[in-house]
Amino acid sequence: MKTILVAGSKGGVGKTTISTHLAAYYALSGKLTVLADADPQGSASRWAERQREHGGTVVSVDVSRRRSWPGRIPDDAEYVVIDAAAGALADDLDVLLGAADAVVVPVLPSALDIEAIIGFLNSLAKVARVHQRQLPVGLVLNRAKPWTNASQQAMEVLQGWPYPLVACLRDTQAYAVMVGLGYTLFDYRSAQVRDHQSDWEPLLKWLTKA
Repeated sequence: MKTILVAGSKGGVGKTTISTHLAAYYALSGKLTVLADADPQGSASRWAERQREHGGTVVSVDVSRRRSWPGRIPDDAEYVVIDAAAGALADDLDVLLGAADAVVVPVLPSALDIEAIIGFLNSLAKVARVHQRQLPVGLVLNRAKPWTNASQQAMEVLQGWPYPLVACLRDTQAYAVMVGLGYTLFDYRSAQVRDHQSDWEPLLKWLTKA
C-alpha cells in the first residue's frame, strides 16, 4: 500500500482537487484506490459519491476523526490518497503523517499564499521522518499562469526552498467544473485536456520514486 498525504496550512489552495485527481489517476490505472477524507468539510467524499454514480471505482472513507484511521482503510488497498483538513499543522496530522509515504503540499502563486505555507513547512521540518529525509515532501505550484510575472517569481522562490518543486499545474476552470461533477481531467481525452494532463506527469513520476 502506498499512502499519499495532500496537506497545507491554508484553505482554498486546491488540496481536494489534487487529492481527487491523484485518486482517479490510480483508480483508472486499475489500482484499488482509497480516497481518505480527513477534512470535516467533506468535499472529497462528495466528489467520490458523484464519481461512483457514473461508474468510478475510487473508494471513499471518512477519516476526519484521525484516531479512527487504522481501522477505516481496506487491507487490500493499493493506493491511499488523504485529503487533509485545511489549517492543520504537523502536530494536527501526526497519525496521518505516520501512515504517509509522501506528502504533497499545494501552493498558490501569490506572495501572501507563499508566506502562509511557510508555517506549515516549518512544522513539517520538526517531524522526525521529514527531518531525517525518510518522508519525502514535494511542493506543487497550483493554479499557475506561467506567462505572468507572479507565477514566474513564485517558481523562482519555491525552487530555492529545501523541499523540491515537483509540479506546476496551470490554471483552468476545467478543474472546478469536473470535480464538481465527480470527474477529473484523467476521465477525458480531448487535445486541450491532454495538454493539462501533461502538467501532472512530473508529480506522478516523483510519487513513483517517493
